[in-house]
Amino acid sequence: MNVVIMGCGRTGAAIAGSLDRDGHQVTVLDLDAGQFRRLPDSFGGRMAVGNGMDAEVLERAGAREADAFVAVTQGDNRNYFASQLAREIFGVKNVVCRTKDPERGEIFGHLGLQTYSPTSAGAEAILAMLPGSGPA
Repeated sequence: MNVVIMGCGRTGAAIAGSLDRDGHQVTVLDLDAGQFRRLPDSFGGRMAVGNGMDAEVLERAGAREADAFVAVTQGDNRNYFASQLAREIFGVKNVVCRTKDPERGEIFGHLGLQTYSPTSAGAEAILAMLPGSGPA
């Protein structure tokens, strides 16, 4: 699988490292080249510097050939916009957009994106550990 990951924070680096170890083609895109230090020393994928909200940057990062696109920057709106570009302009079939705000995630989901909210997932996991509590 050919995957473009936008955002090389802890989450993006962990996803990239895991996919690379599993033999997938991985390109990591970040505004700050210094973030690539988070990648494992064994990382054999590509690194691209640039703004994923720019179609030319996504093109250079290989979005047109990608089987999947994962947006995990710190900004929900950035993740949404880049995810839409990947899906609508470059035809990427499997697009995952992280949203820290669960309400935005729900809206983005209604607009056709697969979303993941660490806020919701974390709250649900903690509640499941507490006796007598239900889901969030």
